[in-house]
Amino acid sequence: MAGYVIVNDAITDEAVFAEFRARIAATVEAHGGRYLVRGGATEVIDGEWRPDRIVILEFDNVDRARAWLNSPEYAELREIRRKSANASVVIVEGV
Repeated sequence: MAGYVIVNDAITDEAVFAEFRARIAATVEAHGGRYLVRGGATEVIDGEWRPDRIVILEFDNVDRARAWLNSPEYAELREIRRKSANASVVIVEGV
């Protein structure tokens, strides 16, 4: 069953975030993930949530998604993201 990582980024420092953006895709691919959504336009239909920048990644399963999130490669980039954005990150099991 697929595992998905869903991220909502509110970028606070575009210059610093640019380094994260330039390096993150290689780590996703190295762990077998792929982008389904990477910051496209959003439209709120119902509710109060006003997302900023949505990213959805697909992995073969939740364990692979978690392995990427806990990898040394991602740990370094996580710190860059934390300096340049406020993010919410969740893992969701697919159907």
